[in-house]
Amino acid sequence: MEQTSILVVDDDREIAELVEIHLIGDGYQVFKAFNAKEGYDILKKEDIKLIILDIMMPGTDGLSMCKTIRETSTIPIIMLSAKSADLDKIIGLGTGADDYVIKPFNPLELTARVKSQLRRFTKFNPSSHEDKADKEIAINHLVINKEDHRVVSYGRDVKLTPIEFDILYLLASNPGRVFSTDEIFERVWNEKMYEANNTVMVHIRRLREKIEMDSRNAQIIKTVWGVGYKIEK
Repeated sequence: MEQTSILVVDDDREIAELVEIHLIGDGYQVFKAFNAKEGYDILKKEDIKLIILDIMMPGTDGLSMCKTIRETSTIPIIMLSAKSADLDKIIGLGTGADDYVIKPFNPLELTARVKSQLRRFTKFNPSSHEDKADKEIAINHLVINKEDHRVVSYGRDVKLTPIEFDILYLLASNPGRVFSTDEIFERVWNEKMYEANNTVMVHIRRLREKIEMDSRNAQIIKTVWGVGYKIEK
């Protein structure tokens, strides 16, 4: 059986090797890079399915690298950082990261996040007996195809990350229903939200920038102030 390849980019060799040990133990193939240039070189040569990317690196930092990768790829990216401030989380997710883990971290938690992101990235392969109605949603200037992970907004093809797609699909498949940020987090990330954070808000903002004609005057994803978000019929 072919192994799933993961790229770990971290200038701290001890951390990179620790992550490698645990990922190999779970059956993954691991490629390590200790700076952005090495990371880009590996991405060109190997079929990488997920990236674990440190934020604080000399030269090109993780935020810049994440932003560059997002210009051409929706591959899952998990950011690592020694800083826990909410502002750092917003910046990290704003560049296109799918998840965020604070150092020091439990390696078992990190590998659980890896498995979750990989499941999300590879799950868009519905069985052949599904008809078009099961695979596609057309609503409010949007066409969302679950089978090929394709989104068309106002006639434009839109490239979304797996997290962004899951949020959009959740809202669009329940038209008119208002979802709180806590509920969106629990449904999409498949875990409880134990503390207030801006993760969902940041992803909603990114979604609007991609699918709305004017993200400051959203017509697709509506905000219900004090409650949450919805897509109307």
